[in-house]
Amino acid sequence: QINLSVIRQYVDYLVSEQNVKNVFVNGTTGEGLSLNIQERKQLAEEWVCQGKDKLDHVIIHVGALSLPESQELARHAAAIGASAIAVIAPFFFKPTNKGELIAFLQKVASEAPAVPFYYYHIPPLTGVTIRVEELLDGIKEQIPTFQGVKFSDTDLLDLAQCINKNEREQFVFLYGVDEQLLSALAIGANGAVGSTYNYLGQKTNLMLQAFAKPDLALAQKYQFLTGEFLNFVIKQGFGVAQTKAVMTFVSGIPMGPPRLPLVDASEEFIVKAKAKLDSIVWPDGD
Repeated sequence: QINLSVIRQYVDYLVSEQNVKNVFVNGTTGEGLSLNIQERKQLAEEWVCQGKDKLDHVIIHVGALSLPESQELARHAAAIGASAIAVIAPFFFKPTNKGELIAFLQKVASEAPAVPFYYYHIPPLTGVTIRVEELLDGIKEQIPTFQGVKFSDTDLLDLAQCINKNEREQFVFLYGVDEQLLSALAIGANGAVGSTYNYLGQKTNLMLQAFAKPDLALAQKYQFLTGEFLNFVIKQGFGVAQTKAVMTFVSGIPMGPPRLPLVDASEEFIVKAKAKLDSIVWPDGD
């Protein structure tokens, strides 16, 4: 079951301990697609409510396999004052070309005509491999609220083409593969959405600061150390359940078990992951 009571503590932790002031709700790490419509609405409301005056942006993911459900979630997000909405491509009956995908996204975006809209590109999970570079061509005419992309793919050529071709449009490109964030920043990504920023947000902010200076050597150190941890846990089997376990032992906030078909992280994983994270010596001496 969802546990709304910890969200106030969660918001305070992100802001004060990780210097994270933006959230992406009901996405992959939040198991949004394993929740029913009512649960997704309750979570969205609680994050908007608890984030008021504390968070800069609360982006609500409203994608679903069913178009009417996605539209209902979009209307709800608009009604509660979400900063933006995002939608993944439907992944059972899949759009096979740009026209089909745009038609679906447009039908959702039009239900929240005053709310900025993001396309959530995550081909490893959706199997929808329509290149974003192609998708963006002329998208503003069909989706006036289109603001940008949550780009969760390793295809940096596609991302680079998007950024290069759409500079004038001032689209936002939020990168979603945490272990490659520095590479994405180098080609012009504007920000990031990822699971590790729940518990490595402060370190990632230090990497962003180093990159902005620019102190590339320092930025690389942070990226390499994040990568060292992720490389280790991926070999152990690292998914949403294991991410919850890591966040629980780092923050002290109980993230709870995942919903089936995902199963809880093993005790062995928790012991190994904790030991690995504790062993990392960060450039700031922590």
